[in-house]
Amino acid sequence: MSSDQSNGAEPQPQNVKQSRKTLPRMSAPTTRRALAAVAVGAVVAAVATIAISDGFNRSEKLPALSSGSGAQATSVEGVAFASATVGDCLDWTSSTESGGDRTDVAKVDCSQEHRFEVTSALDLSVYPGAEFGPGSRYPGALRFAVLRDEHCVPAVGNYLGANFDPNGKFSVGLMFPSESGWAAGERTLRCGLQFSSTAGTLLPFTGRVGEQDQSNIWDPGSCIGISQGVPTDPVDCAQPHAFEVISVVDLATRFPGPMPSVEDQDEYLEDVCTQASNEYLGSADALRDKTLTLFWDNLGLDSWLAGSRRINCSIGKETDSGFSTVTGSAKGEILIDGVAPVPPPPIGEGRSIPTPLPGAAPLPGA
Repeated sequence: MSSDQSNGAEPQPQNVKQSRKTLPRMSAPTTRRALAAVAVGAVVAAVATIAISDGFNRSEKLPALSSGSGAQATSVEGVAFASATVGDCLDWTSSTESGGDRTDVAKVDCSQEHRFEVTSALDLSVYPGAEFGPGSRYPGALRFAVLRDEHCVPAVGNYLGANFDPNGKFSVGLMFPSESGWAAGERTLRCGLQFSSTAGTLLPFTGRVGEQDQSNIWDPGSCIGISQGVPTDPVDCAQPHAFEVISVVDLATRFPGPMPSVEDQDEYLEDVCTQASNEYLGSADALRDKTLTLFWDNLGLDSWLAGSRRINCSIGKETDSGFSTVTGSAKGEILIDGVAPVPPPPIGEGRSIPTPLPGAAPLPGA
């Protein structure tokens, strides 16, 4: 999603067919405004997240590692983490299955599913001063976040150069010791790249980051959950969600050269996403009848230079502060905020100006 902000709605193209003039869609600036709430919500939610999971949401998620007792890692998993070098890929049992301590960290081939690609190592035992010395107080997630920004962001720049999309699928992460590991003398940290949802859940991915399109997309048919109007993790479409992905569009097929402007992207995506919506829902009237909104992402210059070319077309229902809650796939029956949508009146043929009631004053310009 482009970071550009606008307070104005985009005018509809004059050559849009009549059947599409009434499609409720979110213009690109409107979409950016709506999803700006996502970023704000993530920051607010981070305050609560710190207390329960040692981390932040989305790009600020900081997974803790329990490395056993003693300053030197003694378990096989601890050795795998401590010996991890630049370019290694790490994986562990999901937090749901292991209780969140991630004690089973292991190196895996990067062609296999993993949750972390190491970009640099950081040893706080050689850090100047007494802040991280023996017996020092556990830094906590806020301090680790600062360390990530100071050390890991530049490390990713050195690792990938201009091939990192800061607005893409992957984010900069830091693995650090758990509080018990810190008390035992563990000071080893690893900077890396990870794939995390809006809510901060680390999701598995395959392949090295620098060798793939980093476009921030979801597969068609994916539904993105919702919490207080803010999109969260992918969920089954039968569960409450913010929006449903209907298509993935490769902008390179239309723009093989330099990056197109947002206006050019929108002009192209207006047609492509509308066609995708009609095909996904089964008719040109379904979106309007379900009172849903069609919207899409835009690519910015940083993303384009990094090689990202794909965007999602999605459908949901916007509100002033984010999204309404949709339950059920839009291909079938849905509820919006717990209520079945009421289709608007059909569009009549002929005059687009309503006929005034008898005795009413003439319409302006009539």
